[in-house]
Amino acid sequence: MNTRSTWSARPVASPTNATLLFLLACAIAAVTLILTTVDPWLDKAGILVGGLDVHVYRDGASRILHDQPLYTEPTLRGLLYTYTPFSAIVFLPTNLIPWQYLSPIWLTLNLVVLFGCIMTSWRLLGYRFTGRLAAGSALLALTCTFIEPVRTTLFYGQINLILMLLVLWDFSRRDRSRLRGIGIGIAAGIKLVPLYFVVQLLASRQWRSAGTAALTFVASVVLTWFVLPADSSTYWTTTFFQSERIAPDTHPANQSLRGVLAHLTHGPAPLWLWLLVALPVLAAGLFVATALHRHGERLLSVTLAGLTACAVSPFSWGHHWVWFVPLLVYLVHRAQLNPRWWIAAAALYLSIGGWTYHWSETWVSVGVFLLPPWWPAAPLLMNAYVIAYLAVLGSAALMVRRLARSAAE
Repeated sequence: MNTRSTWSARPVASPTNATLLFLLACAIAAVTLILTTVDPWLDKAGILVGGLDVHVYRDGASRILHDQPLYTEPTLRGLLYTYTPFSAIVFLPTNLIPWQYLSPIWLTLNLVVLFGCIMTSWRLLGYRFTGRLAAGSALLALTCTFIEPVRTTLFYGQINLILMLLVLWDFSRRDRSRLRGIGIGIAAGIKLVPLYFVVQLLASRQWRSAGTAALTFVASVVLTWFVLPADSSTYWTTTFFQSERIAPDTHPANQSLRGVLAHLTHGPAPLWLWLLVALPVLAAGLFVATALHRHGERLLSVTLAGLTACAVSPFSWGHHWVWFVPLLVYLVHRAQLNPRWWIAAAALYLSIGGWTYHWSETWVSVGVFLLPPWWPAAPLLMNAYVIAYLAVLGSAALMVRRLARSAAE
């Protein structure tokens, strides 16, 4: 199969029969693990009884409907609303859904979006949209439901997959498309982390797309300020600077560079130390992702950018790392010609799987970073996602070096 991934390359073939059979086995195994590692109806852990975050979104939207403050009072279960005022407007349609149906509907929506993310990833690799590709994407989507970022997104009713689809949709469009950048701007308007992709667009000299994304984001802020002036003022002058509203730096679920520093020092990471570590990683991530884009590796470029955004963010929950999904698509793509890439895919999958630990009959943790801290491997497990990211960054840098040599010959 043609392994070229440049936009101008002729579209490559669909997944092979061997790949489809392997993905079928993986999908069966993943669904089995989800249903057996934790009782799907277990309160606070079962995949079928989640939805806490989407109900917080609904509560935030309800507050602006009833002219109640968005940030100064706790929402459901005492949780504080942390997203932008624009996000509350976006979540208004959730109030049209009866309370008891919101969680299953949002779960179904996230599964559809997961499928869309995988199909768009294949698009970035140059694949043609066919029934065969759709079947492979569905199987890979089921396989990805067991990895912790996706499982937790599905369980809590998070919005990470939707934001990722908006970004991937932008990068899958032609460079000269007038709409290219709108998805990133909307995603950043809901949750600020996608602003990193504006920087990525600027670094790769995609000026029009960067301008469109930035203007869309600014429009979301300005228009919301007219609609919700009090909440907007509170958010941008106060709430925006209160990182402690999320969780302490030392929380094991903080899978970011700042979280790693906090885990290793057993205390809040000083700002200067975090910047000393994060800024070089940010620069390296920008450089490598830009070089990948220049050499035609568009999917790997945007994927590395998404992973970098998670790494350098002050606080990244495990479910923010849904960017491992397009990385798995890329590894499957490469494995079809070189079986050794299956080893890389398996290593990644095992390191980010939704592995559980049953502390009691009713208390179950999900994710390798939440495994018992007294285990000998705990320092590695607690920082697993950042370690995986650094491995991907290093491997991508080596790939860029090889691509540059090939181009020079």
